[in-house]
Amino acid sequence: QVQLQESGGGSVQSGGSLRLSCAYSSDIAIRRCMAWFRQAPGKAREGIACIDSIGRTSHANSVTGRFTISQDNAKNTLYLHMNRLKPEDTAMYHCASGEACDYCTPSWGPQRFANWGQGTQVTVSS
Repeated sequence: QVQLQESGGGSVQSGGSLRLSCAYSSDIAIRRCMAWFRQAPGKAREGIACIDSIGRTSHANSVTGRFTISQDNAKNTLYLHMNRLKPEDTAMYHCASGEACDYCTPSWGPQRFANWGQGTQVTVSS
């Protein structure tokens, strides 16, 4: 089982930036499909970005042009670079990993990912 630990959340003003990190235990036999989800109070968990097993990325429309998912396999770390943050980005952000995949989309539901971190809170004030 892959273990995941997020960090980098915090409180910022609208228009600010944050970089979230997700440290994961290594699995050299499989490069897994990984994703970032977020969940605001009272709302469903929402997929916002994913990266497939050969490094191709996909982002939800709500964050395209502002957020970027990336991965450093040498450091076993997944990142989410967030720019031009808005109050509606306020949520708990989770990283997740699943099986190897040759394609991914942020529209996949949480059930596609078996392993989850505890999350890191992002709060954006206006």
